Amino acid sequence: MASIIIRSLEDDVKARLKQRAAANLRSMEEEARDILRQAVGATNPRADLGQQIRARFASLGGVTLALPKRGH
Repeated sequence: MASIIIRSLEDDVKARLKQRAAANLRSMEEEARDILRQAVGATNPRADLGQQIRARFASLGGVTLALPKRGH
């Protein structure tokens, strides 16, 4: 895989990227990769359905369920 360095990125852009990444439960680096994938029209091969569902509903909070006891 390739790497890139982005120089002279405005502080407010970095702050918004950080906020967006946090909202999507991702690192800033993964968020930037996703933005670039979308911008060039590529699909995200790493995001499975579970990750997509989790990201979509993350802002609603979590749920703790009581699991039934297993019988032998």
